[in-house]
Amino acid sequence: MEIKRDYYLNKIIDAEHNGLIKIITGIRRCGKSYLLNHLFYNYLINKGTPEDHIIKVAFDSIENKYLREPLKLYEYIKEKLKDKKDYYIILDEIQLVTDFVEVLNSLLRIENVDVYVTGSNSKFLSTDIVTEFRGRGYEIRMYPLSFAEFMTMYKGTIANGWKEYYTYGGLPLVTQIDGIEGKTNYLAEQKENVYINDVLERNNIKNDEELRILVEIISSSVGSLSNPTKLADTFESTRNIKIGNKTVNTYLTYLEEAFIIEKAKKYDIKGKKYIDTPSKYYFTDTGLRNAFVNYRQQDEGHIMENIIYIELRKRGYNVDIGMIETRANNEYKQLEVDFVANKGDNKYYIQSTLNMNDEKVAEREQKPLLKINDSFKKFIIVKDDIMRNRNEDGIITMGIFDFLTDPNSLEY
Repeated sequence: MEIKRDYYLNKIIDAEHNGLIKIITGIRRCGKSYLLNHLFYNYLINKGTPEDHIIKVAFDSIENKYLREPLKLYEYIKEKLKDKKDYYIILDEIQLVTDFVEVLNSLLRIENVDVYVTGSNSKFLSTDIVTEFRGRGYEIRMYPLSFAEFMTMYKGTIANGWKEYYTYGGLPLVTQIDGIEGKTNYLAEQKENVYINDVLERNNIKNDEELRILVEIISSSVGSLSNPTKLADTFESTRNIKIGNKTVNTYLTYLEEAFIIEKAKKYDIKGKKYIDTPSKYYFTDTGLRNAFVNYRQQDEGHIMENIIYIELRKRGYNVDIGMIETRANNEYKQLEVDFVANKGDNKYYIQSTLNMNDEKVAEREQKPLLKINDSFKKFIIVKDDIMRNRNEDGIITMGIFDFLTDPNSLEY
Protein backbone atom coordinates (compact mmCIF):
# COMPACT_ATOMS: atom_id res chain seq x y z
CA MET A 1 0.00 0.00 0.00
CA GLU A 2 1.35 3.43 -0.95
CA ILE A 3 1.79 5.75 1.99
CA LYS A 4 0.78 9.28 1.03
CA ARG A 5 3.01 12.03 2.37
CA ASP A 6 1.32 14.89 0.54
CA TYR A 7 2.34 17.51 3.11
CA TYR A 8 6.03 16.94 2.40
CA LEU A 9 5.60 16.22 -1.31
CA ASN A 10 3.86 19.56 -1.78
CA LYS A 11 6.66 21.31 0.09
CA ILE A 12 9.17 19.79 -2.35
CA ILE A 13 7.04 20.66 -5.38
CA ASP A 14 6.67 24.25 -4.15
CA ALA A 15 10.48 24.48 -3.89
CA GLU A 16 11.11 23.09 -7.39
CA HIS A 17 13.63 25.19 -9.36
CA ASN A 18 13.97 27.75 -6.57
CA GLY A 19 17.73 27.97 -7.12
CA LEU A 20 18.50 26.29 -3.79
CA ILE A 21 19.59 22.83 -2.68
CA LYS A 22 16.53 21.05 -1.29
CA ILE A 23 17.62 19.19 1.84
CA ILE A 24 15.24 16.65 3.41
CA THR A 25 16.31 15.98 6.99
CA GLY A 26 14.84 13.83 9.75
CA ILE A 27 15.23 10.74 11.88
CA ARG A 28 16.27 7.52 10.15
CA ARG A 29 13.41 5.36 8.84
CA CYS A 30 10.91 8.24 8.78
CA GLY A 31 10.43 7.99 5.00
CA LYS A 32 12.88 10.48 3.47
CA SER A 33 14.16 8.08 0.82
CA TYR A 34 10.61 6.95 -0.02
CA LEU A 35 9.56 10.59 -0.36
CA LEU A 36 12.26 11.45 -2.89
CA ASN A 37 12.88 8.16 -4.68
CA HIS A 38 9.26 7.10 -5.00
CA LEU A 39 6.72 9.86 -4.42
CA PHE A 40 8.69 12.76 -5.90
CA TYR A 41 10.15 10.54 -8.64
CA ASN A 42 6.64 9.43 -9.69
CA TYR A 43 5.50 13.04 -9.67
CA LEU A 44 8.34 13.96 -12.04
CA ILE A 45 7.59 11.04 -14.37
CA ASN A 46 3.86 11.79 -14.39
CA LYS A 47 4.49 15.39 -15.40
CA GLY A 48 6.59 14.23 -18.34
CA THR A 49 10.18 14.35 -17.11
CA PRO A 50 12.33 11.81 -19.06
CA GLU A 51 13.75 9.04 -16.87
CA ASP A 52 17.31 9.79 -17.99
CA HIS A 53 16.90 13.37 -16.69
CA ILE A 54 16.39 12.10 -13.15
CA ILE A 55 19.73 11.09 -11.63
CA LYS A 56 19.40 9.11 -8.38
CA VAL A 57 22.21 7.95 -6.08
CA ALA A 58 21.71 6.12 -2.76
CA PHE A 59 24.96 6.38 -0.81
CA ASP A 60 24.02 3.75 1.76
CA SER A 61 24.02 1.13 -1.03
CA ILE A 62 27.23 -0.87 -1.41
CA GLU A 63 27.14 -0.49 -5.19
CA ASN A 64 27.48 3.27 -4.81
CA LYS A 65 30.17 3.25 -2.16
CA TYR A 66 32.79 4.47 -4.66
CA LEU A 67 30.68 7.59 -5.27
CA ARG A 68 31.17 8.72 -1.67
CA GLU A 69 34.42 10.26 -2.93
CA PRO A 70 33.40 13.81 -3.92
CA LEU A 71 35.27 14.20 -7.18
CA LYS A 72 34.05 10.83 -8.49
CA LEU A 73 30.49 11.77 -7.59
CA TYR A 74 30.74 15.11 -9.36
CA GLU A 75 32.23 13.53 -12.49
CA TYR A 76 29.57 10.78 -12.46
CA ILE A 77 26.77 13.35 -12.46
CA LYS A 78 28.45 15.58 -15.06
CA GLU A 79 28.76 12.64 -17.47
CA LYS A 80 24.98 12.11 -17.31
CA LEU A 81 24.17 15.69 -18.31
CA LYS A 82 23.71 15.29 -22.08
CA ASP A 83 21.72 18.41 -23.01
CA LYS A 84 20.43 21.76 -21.78
CA LYS A 85 17.06 20.46 -20.56
CA ASP A 86 16.26 20.34 -16.84
CA TYR A 87 17.86 17.57 -14.77
CA TYR A 88 16.81 16.48 -11.31
CA ILE A 89 19.58 15.18 -9.02
CA ILE A 90 18.35 13.04 -6.08
CA LEU A 91 21.11 12.15 -3.60
CA ASP A 92 20.10 9.89 -0.69
CA GLU A 93 22.01 9.98 2.65
CA ILE A 94 24.38 12.67 1.43
CA GLN A 95 26.20 12.86 4.78
CA LEU A 96 28.08 9.69 3.78
CA VAL A 97 29.93 11.70 1.10
CA THR A 98 33.10 13.40 2.27
CA ASP A 99 33.17 17.15 1.55
CA PHE A 100 29.61 16.92 0.25
CA VAL A 101 29.09 20.67 0.63
CA GLU A 102 31.65 21.36 -2.10
CA VAL A 103 29.90 18.90 -4.43
CA LEU A 104 26.47 20.41 -3.84
CA ASN A 105 27.68 23.97 -4.27
CA SER A 106 29.40 22.97 -7.50
CA LEU A 107 26.21 21.36 -8.81
CA LEU A 108 24.26 24.48 -7.93
CA ARG A 109 26.35 26.44 -10.42
CA ILE A 110 25.02 24.33 -13.30
CA GLU A 111 21.98 26.19 -14.64
CA ASN A 112 19.82 23.23 -15.72
CA VAL A 113 20.33 21.17 -12.54
CA ASP A 114 17.90 21.00 -9.61
CA VAL A 115 19.34 19.24 -6.55
CA TYR A 116 17.51 17.26 -3.84
CA VAL A 117 19.27 15.47 -0.98
CA THR A 118 18.40 13.55 2.18
CA GLY A 119 20.35 13.24 5.42
CA SER A 120 19.80 11.80 8.86
CA ASN A 121 22.09 13.93 10.98
CA SER A 122 21.77 17.65 11.63
CA LYS A 123 25.45 17.78 12.59
CA PHE A 124 26.25 17.26 8.90
CA LEU A 125 23.33 19.17 7.44
CA SER A 126 21.47 21.80 9.44
CA THR A 127 24.64 23.48 10.69
CA ASP A 128 26.14 23.47 7.22
CA ILE A 129 23.03 25.07 5.73
CA VAL A 130 23.87 28.17 7.73
CA THR A 131 27.65 28.17 7.72
CA GLU A 132 28.62 26.51 4.44
CA PHE A 133 25.73 26.93 2.02
CA ARG A 134 25.34 30.62 2.94
CA GLY A 135 21.68 30.82 2.09
CA ARG A 136 21.85 28.32 -0.77
CA GLY A 137 20.19 25.46 1.12
CA TYR A 138 16.46 24.97 1.70
CA GLU A 139 15.73 22.53 4.53
CA ILE A 140 12.54 20.47 4.75
CA ARG A 141 12.33 18.71 8.11
CA MET A 142 10.49 15.40 7.91
CA TYR A 143 8.89 13.49 10.78
CA PRO A 144 7.43 9.98 11.10
CA LEU A 145 3.79 9.56 10.12
CA SER A 146 1.45 12.02 11.77
CA PHE A 147 -1.74 10.65 13.28
CA ALA A 148 -3.70 11.95 10.27
CA GLU A 149 -1.32 10.16 7.88
CA PHE A 150 -1.47 7.02 10.03
CA MET A 151 -5.28 6.98 9.95
CA THR A 152 -5.37 7.03 6.13
CA MET A 153 -3.94 3.51 6.33
CA TYR A 154 -5.49 2.19 9.54
CA LYS A 155 -8.58 0.02 9.05
CA GLY A 156 -10.12 0.21 12.55
CA THR A 157 -11.88 2.89 14.59
CA ILE A 158 -10.20 6.18 15.39
CA ALA A 159 -10.12 5.24 19.10
CA ASN A 160 -8.29 1.98 18.39
CA GLY A 161 -6.05 3.76 15.91
CA TRP A 162 -5.10 6.27 18.60
CA LYS A 163 -4.14 3.49 21.02
CA GLU A 164 -1.97 1.79 18.41
CA TYR A 165 -0.41 5.08 17.31
CA TYR A 166 0.58 6.28 20.78
CA THR A 167 1.93 2.82 21.61
CA TYR A 168 3.91 1.96 18.47
CA GLY A 169 4.40 5.37 16.88
CA GLY A 170 4.51 6.40 13.25
CA LEU A 171 7.64 4.93 11.69
CA PRO A 172 6.23 3.89 8.28
CA LEU A 173 7.50 0.30 8.40
CA VAL A 174 5.91 -0.27 11.82
CA THR A 175 2.49 0.44 10.32
CA GLN A 176 3.07 -2.31 7.72
CA ILE A 177 3.76 -4.99 10.36
CA ASP A 178 0.87 -7.02 11.76
CA GLY A 179 0.64 -8.03 15.40
CA ILE A 180 2.04 -6.78 18.67
CA GLU A 181 5.06 -9.11 18.63
CA GLY A 182 6.11 -8.05 15.15
CA LYS A 183 5.84 -4.35 15.96
CA THR A 184 7.70 -4.60 19.28
CA ASN A 185 10.45 -6.75 17.76
CA TYR A 186 10.95 -4.28 14.92
CA LEU A 187 11.15 -1.30 17.25
CA ALA A 188 13.52 -3.15 19.60
CA GLU A 189 15.84 -3.96 16.71
CA GLN A 190 15.71 -0.42 15.33
CA LYS A 191 16.36 1.29 18.66
CA GLU A 192 19.47 -0.80 19.23
CA ASN A 193 20.97 -1.52 15.82
CA VAL A 194 20.03 1.72 14.08
CA TYR A 195 19.47 4.61 16.47
CA ILE A 196 21.74 3.88 19.45
CA ASN A 197 24.56 2.32 17.43
CA ASP A 198 24.38 5.15 14.93
CA VAL A 199 24.93 7.73 17.69
CA LEU A 200 27.69 5.66 19.29
CA GLU A 201 29.62 5.13 16.06
CA ARG A 202 29.15 8.59 14.63
CA ASN A 203 30.41 10.31 17.77
CA ASN A 204 32.99 7.68 18.76
CA ILE A 205 31.41 7.14 22.19
CA LYS A 206 33.30 4.56 24.24
CA ASN A 207 30.93 4.23 27.20
CA ASP A 208 27.76 3.00 25.53
CA GLU A 209 26.09 2.22 28.88
CA GLU A 210 25.92 5.90 29.81
CA LEU A 211 24.13 6.81 26.58
CA ARG A 212 21.63 3.96 26.96
CA ILE A 213 20.86 4.93 30.56
CA LEU A 214 20.39 8.58 29.58
CA VAL A 215 17.88 7.62 26.87
CA GLU A 216 15.97 5.50 29.40
CA ILE A 217 15.90 8.37 31.91
CA ILE A 218 14.57 10.97 29.49
CA SER A 219 12.12 8.39 28.07
CA SER A 220 10.76 7.98 31.59
CA SER A 221 10.40 11.73 32.14
CA VAL A 222 8.74 12.95 28.94
CA GLY A 223 6.83 16.11 29.78
CA SER A 224 8.97 16.91 32.83
CA LEU A 225 11.31 19.87 33.14
CA SER A 226 14.93 18.83 33.41
CA ASN A 227 18.53 19.89 32.78
CA PRO A 228 21.93 18.19 32.52
CA THR A 229 22.68 18.66 36.22
CA LYS A 230 19.39 17.10 37.28
CA LEU A 231 19.90 14.22 34.87
CA ALA A 232 23.42 13.66 36.20
CA ASP A 233 22.00 13.53 39.73
CA THR A 234 19.49 10.90 38.54
CA PHE A 235 22.38 8.77 37.29
CA GLU A 236 23.89 8.79 40.76
CA SER A 237 20.68 8.37 42.76
CA THR A 238 19.13 5.58 40.66
CA ARG A 239 22.15 3.80 39.13
CA ASN A 240 24.98 4.79 41.48
CA ILE A 241 26.91 6.12 38.48
CA LYS A 242 28.81 9.40 38.62
CA ILE A 243 28.72 11.40 35.41
CA GLY A 244 29.45 15.07 34.74
CA ASN A 245 26.68 17.41 33.62
CA LYS A 246 28.84 18.47 30.65
CA THR A 247 28.98 14.85 29.49
CA VAL A 248 25.21 14.56 29.85
CA ASN A 249 24.77 17.76 27.84
CA THR A 250 27.04 16.39 25.11
CA TYR A 251 25.02 13.17 24.90
CA LEU A 252 21.77 15.16 24.70
CA THR A 253 23.24 17.13 21.80
CA TYR A 254 24.14 13.91 20.00
CA LEU A 255 20.58 12.61 20.41
CA GLU A 256 19.19 15.88 19.06
CA GLU A 257 21.58 15.78 16.12
CA ALA A 258 20.27 12.31 15.25
CA PHE A 259 16.70 13.70 15.42
CA ILE A 260 15.78 11.18 18.14
CA ILE A 261 14.73 13.90 20.58
CA GLU A 262 13.90 17.60 20.42
CA LYS A 263 14.48 20.17 23.12
CA ALA A 264 11.75 22.64 24.07
CA LYS A 265 13.04 25.69 25.92
CA LYS A 266 11.31 27.53 28.73
CA TYR A 267 9.92 30.96 27.79
CA ASP A 268 8.89 33.76 30.13
CA ILE A 269 5.61 34.97 28.58
CA LYS A 270 5.39 38.26 30.48
CA GLY A 271 9.10 39.01 30.35
CA LYS A 272 9.31 37.89 26.69
CA LYS A 273 12.62 36.12 27.20
CA TYR A 274 14.03 32.61 27.27
CA ILE A 275 15.08 30.92 30.48
CA ASP A 276 18.21 28.83 29.93
CA THR A 277 17.20 25.98 32.18
CA PRO A 278 15.30 23.76 32.75
CA SER A 279 13.90 22.43 29.44
CA LYS A 280 11.76 19.53 28.25
CA TYR A 281 12.78 16.77 25.87
CA TYR A 282 10.28 15.16 23.51
CA PHE A 283 10.76 12.13 21.28
CA THR A 284 10.35 12.42 17.54
CA ASP A 285 8.50 9.10 17.62
CA THR A 286 6.51 7.80 20.59
CA GLY A 287 6.96 4.19 19.48
CA LEU A 288 10.70 4.57 19.93
CA ARG A 289 10.17 6.29 23.25
CA ASN A 290 8.05 3.37 24.45
CA ALA A 291 10.57 0.84 23.14
CA PHE A 292 13.35 2.54 25.12
CA VAL A 293 11.42 1.92 28.35
CA ASN A 294 10.19 -1.54 27.23
CA TYR A 295 6.58 -0.28 27.18
CA ARG A 296 6.55 0.48 30.88
CA GLN A 297 5.23 3.84 32.08
CA GLN A 298 2.51 4.08 29.46
CA ASP A 299 1.28 7.42 30.81
CA GLU A 300 -1.22 8.40 28.13
CA GLY A 301 -1.25 12.03 29.28
CA HIS A 302 2.48 12.54 28.81
CA ILE A 303 2.49 10.58 25.55
CA MET A 304 -0.37 12.74 24.26
CA GLU A 305 1.63 15.84 25.19
CA ASN A 306 4.60 14.46 23.23
CA ILE A 307 2.38 13.81 20.18
CA ILE A 308 0.94 17.35 20.30
CA TYR A 309 4.44 18.83 20.46
CA ILE A 310 5.63 16.86 17.41
CA GLU A 311 2.45 17.71 15.49
CA LEU A 312 3.05 21.41 16.11
CA ARG A 313 6.66 21.07 14.97
CA LYS A 314 5.56 19.21 11.85
CA ARG A 315 3.19 22.07 11.03
CA GLY A 316 6.16 24.42 11.11
CA TYR A 317 5.74 26.05 14.51
CA ASN A 318 8.55 26.98 16.86
CA VAL A 319 7.40 25.52 20.18
CA ASP A 320 8.42 26.62 23.67
CA ILE A 321 7.30 25.79 27.21
CA GLY A 322 5.51 28.85 28.58
CA MET A 323 6.05 30.25 32.05
CA ILE A 324 4.06 33.04 33.61
CA GLU A 325 4.84 34.47 37.03
CA THR A 326 2.01 35.45 39.38
CA ARG A 327 1.82 36.85 42.87
CA ALA A 328 -0.56 35.56 45.53
CA ASN A 329 -0.45 36.13 49.28
CA ASN A 330 2.86 38.01 48.87
CA GLU A 331 4.41 34.96 47.22
CA TYR A 332 5.53 34.61 43.61
CA LYS A 333 4.49 31.47 41.79
CA GLN A 334 5.30 30.18 38.35
CA LEU A 335 2.46 28.78 36.28
CA GLU A 336 3.24 26.63 33.25
CA VAL A 337 1.67 26.72 29.80
CA ASP A 338 2.40 23.43 28.06
CA PHE A 339 3.16 25.01 24.68
CA VAL A 340 3.69 28.43 23.17
CA ALA A 341 3.57 27.86 19.41
CA ASN A 342 4.90 30.57 17.07
CA LYS A 343 4.90 30.83 13.28
CA GLY A 344 5.33 34.22 11.67
CA ASP A 345 2.83 36.62 13.24
CA ASN A 346 0.76 33.77 14.67
CA LYS A 347 1.05 32.68 18.27
CA TYR A 348 -0.99 30.11 20.18
CA TYR A 349 -1.05 29.10 23.84
CA ILE A 350 -1.90 25.43 24.30
CA GLN A 351 -2.63 23.19 27.27
CA SER A 352 -2.79 19.40 27.03
CA THR A 353 -4.84 17.24 29.40
CA LEU A 354 -6.67 13.92 29.18
CA ASN A 355 -10.00 15.38 30.28
CA MET A 356 -11.70 18.34 31.94
CA ASN A 357 -14.31 16.36 33.86
CA ASP A 358 -12.91 17.34 37.22
CA GLU A 359 -13.46 20.92 38.34
CA LYS A 360 -9.98 21.12 39.88
CA VAL A 361 -8.38 19.93 36.65
CA ALA A 362 -10.34 22.52 34.65
CA GLU A 363 -9.25 25.26 37.04
CA ARG A 364 -5.60 24.12 36.88
CA GLU A 365 -5.50 24.09 33.07
CA GLN A 366 -7.28 27.41 32.65
CA LYS A 367 -5.48 29.35 35.37
CA PRO A 368 -2.20 30.10 33.50
CA LEU A 369 -4.10 30.95 30.30
CA LEU A 370 -6.25 33.47 32.18
CA LYS A 371 -3.09 35.22 33.41
CA ILE A 372 -1.95 35.97 29.83
CA ASN A 373 -3.06 39.45 28.81
CA ASP A 374 -2.45 39.44 25.06
CA SER A 375 -5.01 38.68 22.37
CA PHE A 376 -3.53 35.49 20.91
CA LYS A 377 -5.71 32.37 20.92
CA LYS A 378 -5.67 30.04 23.90
CA PHE A 379 -6.47 26.33 23.63
CA ILE A 380 -6.99 23.33 25.86
CA ILE A 381 -6.69 20.03 23.98
CA VAL A 382 -8.31 17.06 25.68
CA LYS A 383 -8.47 13.33 24.99
CA ASP A 384 -12.27 13.36 25.37
CA ASP A 385 -14.26 13.25 22.14
CA ILE A 386 -15.97 16.63 22.54
CA MET A 387 -17.34 19.36 20.32
CA ARG A 388 -15.04 22.34 19.90
CA ASN A 389 -16.23 25.14 22.19
CA ARG A 390 -15.15 28.57 23.42
CA ASN A 391 -15.92 29.71 26.96
CA GLU A 392 -16.70 33.25 28.13
CA ASP A 393 -12.99 33.91 28.73
CA GLY A 394 -12.17 33.09 25.12
CA ILE A 395 -10.44 29.76 25.88
CA ILE A 396 -11.12 27.16 23.19
CA THR A 397 -11.42 23.49 24.16
CA MET A 398 -11.11 20.82 21.47
CA GLY A 399 -10.62 17.07 21.28
CA ILE A 400 -7.27 15.55 20.38
CA PHE A 401 -8.69 13.87 17.25
CA ASP A 402 -10.03 17.16 15.89
CA PHE A 403 -6.66 18.79 16.52
CA LEU A 404 -4.60 16.04 14.91
CA THR A 405 -6.77 15.31 11.86
CA ASP A 406 -7.40 18.93 10.82
CA PRO A 407 -4.19 20.74 9.78
CA ASN A 408 -5.97 24.09 10.22
CA SER A 409 -7.45 23.27 13.62
CA LEU A 410 -5.78 26.23 15.35
CA GLU A 411 -6.59 28.80 12.70
CA TYR A 412 -10.36 29.31 13.06
